[in-house]
Amino acid sequence: MENDSTTHQFTNQLIHESSPYLLQHAHNPVDWYPWGDAAFEKAVKENKLVLVSIGYSACHWCHVMEHESFEDIDTAMFMNEHFVCIKVDREERPDIDQVYMNAVQLMAGQGGWPLNCFTLPDGRPVYGGTYFPNERWNNVLYQLNDIYHKEPKQFLDYAEQLTGAVKNSELVKLNNEFDEFSLNHLKEMVDVFKSSFDTVEGGPSRVPKFPLPNNYEFLLHYNHLSKDEKILKQITLTLDKMAYGGIYDQLGGGFARYSTDRTWKVPHFEKMLYDNAQLITVYSEANTLTKNPLYKQVVEDTLAWIKREMTSDEGMFYSAQDADSEGVEGKYYVWNKQEIEELLKAKSALFCDYYRIGKEGLWEHENNILLRNEDDETIAKRYNLSLEELQNEILYCKESLLKERIKRIPPGLDDKQLTSWNALMIKGFADAYKAFGNQEYLDAAIKSADFIWNIIRNNDGSLNHSYKNGKATINGYLEDYSFMIEAFIALYQNTFDESYLMKAKELTDYVIQHFYDKESGMFFFTSDIDKPLIARKMEIHDNVIPASNSSLAKGLFLLGIYFENKEYKDLAKQMLNNVKKDMKGYPSGYSNWGILMTNMIEPSYEVVIVGKDAHALKIELNKHYIPNKILAGSLTNSSMPLLDGRFIGDETFIYVCVNNTCKLPVKTVEEALKLMCEVC
Repeated sequence: MENDSTTHQFTNQLIHESSPYLLQHAHNPVDWYPWGDAAFEKAVKENKLVLVSIGYSACHWCHVMEHESFEDIDTAMFMNEHFVCIKVDREERPDIDQVYMNAVQLMAGQGGWPLNCFTLPDGRPVYGGTYFPNERWNNVLYQLNDIYHKEPKQFLDYAEQLTGAVKNSELVKLNNEFDEFSLNHLKEMVDVFKSSFDTVEGGPSRVPKFPLPNNYEFLLHYNHLSKDEKILKQITLTLDKMAYGGIYDQLGGGFARYSTDRTWKVPHFEKMLYDNAQLITVYSEANTLTKNPLYKQVVEDTLAWIKREMTSDEGMFYSAQDADSEGVEGKYYVWNKQEIEELLKAKSALFCDYYRIGKEGLWEHENNILLRNEDDETIAKRYNLSLEELQNEILYCKESLLKERIKRIPPGLDDKQLTSWNALMIKGFADAYKAFGNQEYLDAAIKSADFIWNIIRNNDGSLNHSYKNGKATINGYLEDYSFMIEAFIALYQNTFDESYLMKAKELTDYVIQHFYDKESGMFFFTSDIDKPLIARKMEIHDNVIPASNSSLAKGLFLLGIYFENKEYKDLAKQMLNNVKKDMKGYPSGYSNWGILMTNMIEPSYEVVIVGKDAHALKIELNKHYIPNKILAGSLTNSSMPLLDGRFIGDETFIYVCVNNTCKLPVKTVEEALKLMCEVC
């Protein structure tokens, strides 16, 4: 965001960065530094406190604080004189964000973005918070500077205490007391989960409402295991309400980051790649289970948006679209009724009824957020139209408005491409292909995966975290590896190309070498070759993105089966056992761990399809929702442990195995499904 009085009058050290968020601040009068030795050396030399200010490009309140304080000349001059100021893109440096978010949460009891943490010249935190209005911000700056120079020991003592707390928080201890994972463990977890359900509007019974797609992926898996109809009802209620709500871009596809209200009406309009990637997976799986055409439409429209607005020429996926355009949140997405009537003429009445214009959709300043509250059948009947006629009319209207919307000034685009988030999107495309058989989805997944492997991976086998303007930067974090491992496994399951399993194994072995902590049996978020921060953290809790440890544990479990590798399976079991005792108390924070537990509790069907018709049978099998199947296959002979010795000439066979015991091979999917039911 720019201020007319400061636009390009100033240029700071961020001008050399590639992050869109950092570049947004490159012409602030604040003398920002990127994270690095130069800033801390300056702080030591000049004996100044350091401000570590963390945000991301699509963060609305980050823009507000920039406009109010970081573009204010007087505020900036005080900051420059008394502090060394560092700007951090949390998406580029989640490791830094983890450390200082943890510190602020310990100090203030909560955190968020923008995150502003003040540290000693050695990086140890002493004070912090989130958004500060300008007057309060100036008071904080003055008081901190005054205390630091008059009573430095006060800060030194507190920094030592707080840094110790940061190092020791969220640590996981090795749990050597094993008992079998059971459905009862999951039932206790889900019973707590149920108490937080909004059974009228879907989602959690609180606002703001975040989609938290991994929660619903877990509940889908749990429902398959438990046959709990109340859980399935909550899942479909939530997915329906989100698909009908303003949180979903009814014209262009894609979900906003969260809803500010209970009914999913008013979103915080930023669109994040990681949310949409995971929601593609959830809606694809839910469609396979329920065959609800609404879910298929959501997937198709969201992936059309990804292809249209979020994909680079190399096939990589951009990070986010901003909430604001022309300095106004949501301006790009909302409509007044007169605009719609002028564009659609006689068709406007139907469209306005369909999307509740002037009714539930009415928002502020006479603008409307497009949303729905009735299904197509109900509206078609009211207008005496066939279902096909209604859908064609609505499609024509949507396309007309979308063409008009494209003429507007668009929200800002964060065009950096993150390996971890791209991996989630690769898996989303692969899961959509699995559900709907659209070859374009699989092609998009393969193109991105190949680019990461060939361009973003280094010669030593390590991954970079970020890519932009032809340059891969920042040594990869655990999430880059764990999500890519899962993405490669998904590609194997959809192509039967064994090279993807080999790539997943190669990344896994690298992770064990550079991230593993023998004392806890868990994995650090940063590599042992990274320059250390004040604390080396582990990511355990699942959030809007699954924890890198839970993701890796799932990958280890599957690769342990594919390669008959006991070390991998033991690691996965140990990791799950370490967190098992905490899962009941915080179910939404352990949902991905819950998925792993369902796989360890249920009979995992090793379904092996071998022969010339393997792909056709795989596609037919994938029409059935069987989350506990581990799929392998080949058109020819293979030495992979699950496939070795199972190729028989011109015939195609399906082998169903459970706990290393195989049934006689069969030739049809129907027969294979019956074999699975025999051991249900």
